[in-house]
Formats: sequence, C-alpha cells, structure tokens
Amino acid sequence: MRDCYCTVNLDQEEVFRTKIVEKSLCPFYGEDFYCEIPRSFRHLSFYIFDRDVFRRDSIIGKVAIQKEDLQKYHNRDTWFQLQHVDADSEVQGKVHLELRLSEVITDTGVICHKLATRVLECQGLPIVNGQCDPYATVTLAGPYRSEAKKTKVKKKTNNPQFDEVFYFEVTRPCSYNKKSHFDIEDADEVDKMEIRVDLWNASNLKFGDEFLGELRLPLKFLRQSSSNEAWYFLQPRDNGNKSLKPDDLGSLRLNVVYTEDHVFSSDYYSPLRDLLLKSADVEPVSASAAHVLGEVCREKQEAAIPLVRLFLHYGKIVPFISAIANAEVKRTQDPNTIFRGNSLTSKCIDETMKLAGMHYLQVTLKPIIDEICQLHKPCEIDPVKLKDGENLENNRENLRQYVDRIFTVITKSGVSCPTVMCDIFFSLRESAAKRFQGDPDVRYTAVSSFIFLRFFAPAILSPNLFQLTPHHPDPQTSRTLTLISKTIQTLGSLSKSKSASFKESYMATFYDYFNEQKYADAVKNFLDLISSSGRRDHKSIEQPILLKEGFMIKRAQGRKRFGMKNFKKRWFRLTNHEFTYQKSKGDHPLCSIPIENILAVEKLEEESFKMKNMFQVIQPERVLYIQANNCVEAKDWIDILTKVSQCNKKRLTVYHPSAYLNGHWLCCKASADNTPGCTPCTGGLPANIQLDIDGDRETERIYSLFNLYMPKLEKMQEACGSKSVYDGPEQEEYSTFIIDDPKETYKTLKQIIEGVVTLEQEHAQYKRDKFKKTKYGSQEHPIGDKSFQSYIRQQSEISAHSI
Repeated sequence: MRDCYCTVNLDQEEVFRTKIVEKSLCPFYGEDFYCEIPRSFRHLSFYIFDRDVFRRDSIIGKVAIQKEDLQKYHNRDTWFQLQHVDADSEVQGKVHLELRLSEVITDTGVICHKLATRVLECQGLPIVNGQCDPYATVTLAGPYRSEAKKTKVKKKTNNPQFDEVFYFEVTRPCSYNKKSHFDIEDADEVDKMEIRVDLWNASNLKFGDEFLGELRLPLKFLRQSSSNEAWYFLQPRDNGNKSLKPDDLGSLRLNVVYTEDHVFSSDYYSPLRDLLLKSADVEPVSASAAHVLGEVCREKQEAAIPLVRLFLHYGKIVPFISAIANAEVKRTQDPNTIFRGNSLTSKCIDETMKLAGMHYLQVTLKPIIDEICQLHKPCEIDPVKLKDGENLENNRENLRQYVDRIFTVITKSGVSCPTVMCDIFFSLRESAAKRFQGDPDVRYTAVSSFIFLRFFAPAILSPNLFQLTPHHPDPQTSRTLTLISKTIQTLGSLSKSKSASFKESYMATFYDYFNEQKYADAVKNFLDLISSSGRRDHKSIEQPILLKEGFMIKRAQGRKRFGMKNFKKRWFRLTNHEFTYQKSKGDHPLCSIPIENILAVEKLEEESFKMKNMFQVIQPERVLYIQANNCVEAKDWIDILTKVSQCNKKRLTVYHPSAYLNGHWLCCKASADNTPGCTPCTGGLPANIQLDIDGDRETERIYSLFNLYMPKLEKMQEACGSKSVYDGPEQEEYSTFIIDDPKETYKTLKQIIEGVVTLEQEHAQYKRDKFKKTKYGSQEHPIGDKSFQSYIRQQSEISAHSI
C-alpha cells in the first residue's frame, strides 16, 4: 500500500497539492482547484508522489497535457495513463541563438567553412531543488568528430544572459598539415553535421550537473541562408531511441475545465454590453438580452456566471434579479414551489451569494467547521451504520450540540449579511408576498429557500467548495456534516410537518429535539433582519474578516547584506483591517501594517534578488519584499492586497519595479531611497464586491456563448415571427422558449445577432492581422511551438479558402 498525494503543476512549477490518502493503491481525492493562469505555459502536469517519512518523497509517475490539447479534454472525465518521470524528459524554457556559417578562402584559394555560434540568453528554465545556476555547452558533432565548448555559469537565475560567441572550423583545406584530431572533410560532410546546445544546472552536489534541455540543429539548414537568429523551445533529451518499457504505473482520473478568452479593449463591447445592462428596464423582462441568454444556453448556470459578474461590476445586480424574480413569481402557481426549480433567477442568486457571501461564510461557519474536522467526534445516528463500541445516545448528543451551535451562529449573523444579498432578499420577499397574499409564510419561504437551502446547507455539506476547508473532508467528518446540513436545511425551511419531511425514521426521531417554537421564531427573526431594506449600515460591524493567510518568505527588515538571515519564512495574515506576519500560525504578530498604510502592491523584478514570484508591499517609510510559493499564489496575494487597499487616499501612482540595493535603485539607478518611482502603478480595480471582475472579459464570455448558440437564437427569432403572425397551436420546437411579447423579443434578438456578428468579424480580422505580423522563431513564438504550427496550418487553410 502507498500514501499518495497529487500535485498540479504549470510546466514544473507546483501550484496546488491534494491531501495525502494513506494506505491505498486506488486513492480518491475528489478535490477541486481553480486558478487564473498568470503566465504562459507549455504543459499542465499532474505528478503522483508516494510520501516517505525519512527521505524525499518518491515520484510514481505523471500526466502532462500539452496546452494545445487542453481543449480536447475540456470538462470531460478522462482516465490518463501515468508516464515515467526522468530528468531527461522534464524540460521547460527557451533559448535565443544566432548562427553564422561563413566561407573563408585561404591563401591557396581553397574554400573552408567556419561556424560562429552566439548563445544570447535563455528564459523560463526550471528551478531544480530550489536553485538554478545555468550554463550552456555548445557542441559541433559530425560522423567522425565532436567538439564542445562551454559558457560561464550564471548564478541564481532562470533567465540567464550569456551573450557568448563560439567559433568552430567546420571544414579545413587539404593542405592543412598540422596533426588534427579529425579527418579532413569535404563540403558534403557539412550536411551530416549538427550543432547541439545543451543547458545544465551547475550542481554543488557530487551527483553531477542536472540536464535542463537541449536543442539540435543540422547545419544543412544554414546552407540556404548563411546566418540565422531565432528563439527555440528546449527539447527533452533524445535517449538514442531506446524505448522505455511502458510499465503500467496506473492511471489518473481528471476533469479539466480550461477556458481561454481573447479580450478586446472596452469600446468594442459597448453595443452588446449596453444592451445587456439595460435588461432590468425592458418590459417584459423576458424580452431582454440577459433573459434571452438564459433561454438559449443549454445550462442556466453557463449564462448565470458571466451575467451576475457583469451586473455586479456595474452595480446593477439588484434591479436585474428583482426583475427576473418578479417575472418568475408571476408564473408560479403554488406558493410551496416558489424558487424551487433550476431557473435563471435561482442560478443568478446562487452565483451572487457565492461571490458576495464568501467572507460572510468565513466569519460565520469557518471556526466551527474547523473544529468538527479536527475533533472527529462520532455523530452517526443511523443504528445500522453504528461502529463497534459507539453509543447511539452519545452520538446523538454530539450531533445535537453541533446542530445547536451552527443554528445559533447562523441566526445571530444577520447583521453581517452583505448588503447586496439583503437587497435581493428584500425584493424576493416583497414580490412573493404581493403574489400570494393569502399565505402569511410565503415571505419567509421565498428567502429561506435561498439562504438556508442554497447557501448555508451546501457550505456545511461541502466546505471545500466554499473555501472553508482546503481539502475534501474524510468520510467520517463528511457524514457528520451531511447530518448537520440536513437538519439545518429542514430547520430553515419552516415546513409545516417537519418530521414527515425525512425519509429516514432515525432523522425524524432526532429532529424532535428541535420541534420547539423558539427555533421557528429564531429563523423568522433572522429572515426578517436579512430581508429588510432599512437595515443598519454594514460598516458598523467591527469584526475583522480574515481574507487570506499562509506561509511566505519575506526579506528581513534588518537589511543585513550578508548571511542567510536575509530571508525568513513567516506566517502572513490579511484581514480587512490589517496585514500582519508572525513566526508561525497563532503566534503574536511580529509586524502589523494597517490597510490604510499600504500605498501600492506590485510585482518585483526577478533580477532584484534572483528570486521568482516576488512582490512588494509599499508603505510610507519602507518597502516589504515578499516571495510567494508559486506564480498562482503570488497573483492571488497581489490581487487581494490591491483590492483591500484600493480606496486608500495616499495610493501611489508610480513605483520602482526593482529593489533598492547597495545604495541605489536597480531599475532607474537613482541613489536616494526616497526618489519617486520610475514606472506607473498597474491600474487599480474598483473596490468592494466589484473586486476581481473585468467587465469586458465577462462581455466577451457572453458574446462567445451567444455565438455558440447562434442556431438557437435564430430558432427563437423564427418562433417570435410565427407567434405574432399565427396564433394556432404552437410548433413543438418553439414551445421551449419563454416569449411573452414576440414583437419586443424579436427586436432584442435582432440587436443581439447584429452585435455578435460584428464582434465575430472583429475577431476574424484580428486573427488575420496577427497572422501577418507574427514571426515564427520570435520570442513569443519560438521554433518548436506546436500550437503555433497548428495555428499557421489553420490560417493558411482559411486564407486558401478565401482565395
């Protein structure tokens, strides 16, 4: 048996790792990771490790998916065979070379060939065991000879600048009489020769240097043009075609969802965006662009995600949700089924609660969920599933205490509920009460069906999906959380015959504990508070909210120039009040920076300390330099720190992208440490909930959905036409659309289709222009870039068709 965990990597940089599943050969992880990818990459890789307590963990195997193949597996459960991992196959980075083959005529009139190879620089080499001290060897190899030369070692950098030239004599004149270590070769031999560039990491260990990648170029291609300068992707070592026996290392099941949006500048999106944003004011709302998107998408969720983000960003989410909710309530016949379906309204509210309510969940549920995960108290109350030695009464009591505590923290948390959620609940309550005037409870059930059934209950059930726990809970904890979630859901639903709503008799018996009026009253008071419009200002809540925490490495403030003490590992915590660090989790803070003292948060150039993934937090009196564990972590910290400090009055407009070392700024060489910055700060984002939302990007997403479902838009247009002309029995294919006003809907559809077609043309034009300008072998598209080669093929096919 093995204790295995899995890591997710961009090329060879680890960005996530799962928990360890002990003593299993078929571990199930069930973990979700989501990230914005902050840099270019060639492979998305997954490594399976076997934990070893005494030595370094051993690698079992890997799955590496090329970037251009990700689309093939998009959102499909797939089993991948594990591949062997060896240093020769693990390669990343690119190299910039210049080659010149020249003919020299000697005094005797004989032609001989000389080759000059200039190794300019490399980019993106891997960091091996925390360091990268690269050098390159350049070898001229032919059938009868091999001659190698080597560059200087560049310390502590994975983007080394070599700029060294090596000369080789390729052929020599026959009269050459000095004893040479190779035979005389004629010009035809040149075609059989190749130049090889190998990159190595100079290791101080006795095992020898580590191979980082190679490049092989036949000299034949220099015959056509005598000089050549280009960027090349490094390739794995060609191990003499000796094929490794494909052992069955097992396989890994993955579901990868990969989206790539190419976003234009804002003005391109104005027509479509304006059409979407006025959706709340269109009468009837079913004729609005946003509602139409919900009608044509296969899953309502697809439409809800970008719509909610777009409306939140422009501060129009409440009127939009009120409008679609009101329309749905009008169509509802029975007050007991209110908001129970998977409609556009319920998906949009779910999505809004997820975005706006994250911190609210953290403050309310996290402490007690952490305790449940750590203490492992037995809470099984199904007599059939009891383990040996467990007592049913004790288990019931454990579960009752947990339910009681969670119920209390939820019903007392009304003041912390985000304003945007309260405003939505207020409008739901109003339209439900107006529609079903005879039902006194409908004003509560309309709200509880969201806050309990679709917000708190799922967060208790799967805390990892709501960022309350880093990993999927173990089976016992998972069962406890399921039982708590069921009970809380029923308590919040205010249904008349509670016990009858349980299929299991043991749940009905357990529920009798809570069949008291005080629980129903507490739920009603809570629902009243979160759905009243004149509630207290949420800024008066003084409870600091924890936004992010974790270990990072910071540069010591003592400014010691020598010694390892310069960089220290610290536990960082960010709340909406302050940014602190301490020696380890739970210690007293060593340093606390109030949020209002953060003047800017920016990346730090790698050259400053020869370290990757560094950023700087700029304060009035000094700068704090911090290194995150990987590029995804660094982006997360920069984003969230930028957001919380966005509204500070003294925010800087310029900063220094490099550090102040040895008496001057490395970037602009100014000597005074208080010299104003030399580079404009990156554009800020609007504060509060509009946080990490890019309006143009969401509009691009919506455009691509409309584009994908264009046939349905055209069907809907036909349906509007047939409805307004022909009032007989409807055609079956049209009955799936909600069309209240054919004329208005037709008008909207026409505008959507025009907007989508215009954007489609812009994208096509942009691709054509890019194709004309792009040079294969440039820094952006090094030779060996498969995605670019397939792109060239596509484009040449397209241009052939258009000809």
